[in-house]
Amino acid sequence: MRGTLYGIGLGPGDPELITLKAARLIEEASVIAYPTLAGGDSFARAIAQDLIPIGAREIRMDVPMTTERAPAQAAYDTGAAEIATALEAGEDVVCLCEGDPFFYGSFMYLHARLAEKFTVEIIPGVTSVTACAARAAMPLAARNERLTVLPGPLPEDELRSRIEGAESVVIMKVGRHLPKLRAVIDGLGLTDQATYVERASLPEERVLPLAQAPEKAPYFSMILITKGADPWL
Repeated sequence: MRGTLYGIGLGPGDPELITLKAARLIEEASVIAYPTLAGGDSFARAIAQDLIPIGAREIRMDVPMTTERAPAQAAYDTGAAEIATALEAGEDVVCLCEGDPFFYGSFMYLHARLAEKFTVEIIPGVTSVTACAARAAMPLAARNERLTVLPGPLPEDELRSRIEGAESVVIMKVGRHLPKLRAVIDGLGLTDQATYVERASLPEERVLPLAQAPEKAPYFSMILITKGADPWL
């Protein structure tokens, strides 16, 4: 009998946002896998640390944060091979993932490598998008409205055209792209309708009008834009 691989969504950072099912599977796990910044700590493990059983075997996947894809792909190759060994031996493996496994989640890279050979179950988690909207008290979409989610690294021209044609917008992966994003949003006359959220649900959380946002933003930051009248009126 082969083991089952569980892709566990942990939510945006607050351990109390871990679902009951995710918590149960982590508490029962004998093998835990998670990504780390190469040579550093794992944010995913930190979220779930109080649930990890003493004695559980841990598989660390050291993923370098570079714009080049090859080093990260090699890290996922190595991690998938180690996970496969445990699954072949009949052990279940719980893989921790920040946010939701299939929403910009690192687990999707393991799923692509292992799903054809092993049973995989996905446990969804609270996304950073919904967490930021909740913390900013900003409804994102109602009735037939469209919600557009954009990654901050997109080129300026593409960001401008996509924001201009959208109704509600979420911009993720802000980080070092904040000056570019500010310029695009200001050029479209939407600065007063934009909210900046940093490290949602964590003790260091900040929720500010975009005009009051800091000069530098961490990777875990987001911009929310809503256009038009309050949809509930």
